[in-house]
Amino acid sequence: MSSPCALVRRVGIFGGTHGNELSGVLLVRHWQQDGAEIQRPGVEVKPFLTNPRAVERCTRYIDCDLNRVFDPESLGRPVVEDIPYEVRRAQEINHIFGPKGSDDAYDLIFDLHNTTSNMGGTIILENSRDDFTIQMVHYIKNALAPEPCPVLLIEHPSLKYATTRSVAKHPVGKYQI
Repeated sequence: MSSPCALVRRVGIFGGTHGNELSGVLLVRHWQQDGAEIQRPGVEVKPFLTNPRAVERCTRYIDCDLNRVFDPESLGRPVVEDIPYEVRRAQEINHIFGPKGSDDAYDLIFDLHNTTSNMGGTIILENSRDDFTIQMVHYIKNALAPEPCPVLLIEHPSLKYATTRSVAKHPVGKYQI
């Protein structure tokens, strides 16, 4: 369990995990040009375009879903000529923001997505025992009130998530229509 007073020193904001979901792409590009609105004293905030080739083609992915290849097998796969693009990209992201499961991993990653579902702005969490993200979500929900901001918990007792955001100590997904 994480400490409720955990210090957050490094935050990643991901857009373009799926190249056809453009809200996160537009925000990341905006913040890469002018990140003043996301910077805070004592915190490094890094906006990052996760799947640039898929974004360029405006397609979900090139070879396989980037949001499913952050498992130990894919991250540990040897880099050979025929390795799928997204597996190689996952390894690069893990190198920059991880390594996954280590003390050196980024403290927090927000992974911005779109959906065609009528779910509005929704926060996705993978762990109900992470005190930090629970408190952060409470803060976000209060800050957005009276606008609704549902929270979807996709926790499973034996499933280890292989999502892009799972590289961080505290992974958070944000879906928007």
